[in-house]
Amino acid sequence: MRLIGGQWRSRIVRFPHAPSLRPTSDRLRETLFNWLGQDLTGKVCLDLFAGSGALGFEAASRGAGQVVMVEHDVAVHRALLATQTALAAGQVELHRTDAIGFLNTDARRYDIVFLDPPFRLGWLARLLPLLPVRLGPEARVYLEAEQPPVMPEGFEVLKQTRAGQVHGLLIKYRQS
Repeated sequence: MRLIGGQWRSRIVRFPHAPSLRPTSDRLRETLFNWLGQDLTGKVCLDLFAGSGALGFEAASRGAGQVVMVEHDVAVHRALLATQTALAAGQVELHRTDAIGFLNTDARRYDIVFLDPPFRLGWLARLLPLLPVRLGPEARVYLEAEQPPVMPEGFEVLKQTRAGQVHGLLIKYRQS
């Protein structure tokens, strides 16, 4: 997979085959970063299901100040470490744990959250209610799903698209 923008544009990111790994396509990444803006300077990002690293490394390439990537699979995490080293991506912080465990122990607030879990396992319904306390005032959440999910109270869909079987949505939480 190639990064499509920023300082590492055209750099190749390698990752192992894993049954639940579904890298975000170039088309969806291009749409997403058009929605977010090409320059993410200083933004704090969380990639809860890092997988190939496509979203997290793309954000870092575009100037994000910090990108926290969470991946549970050992081999996939090892590949992310290799990519982090190859890119000298000092702003990327990697964690090998599960998404819910991470959200329950991490106290930071994020400007952008990437939520691209394996399909058909009910992750979105479990994770979306946990996100509001981790979101900064103007935070955006990008999620991918096989079908647009029912949004929990307080979440609003800002933009959506579809590429093949994947629906991409940019959402926000209305802070009270």
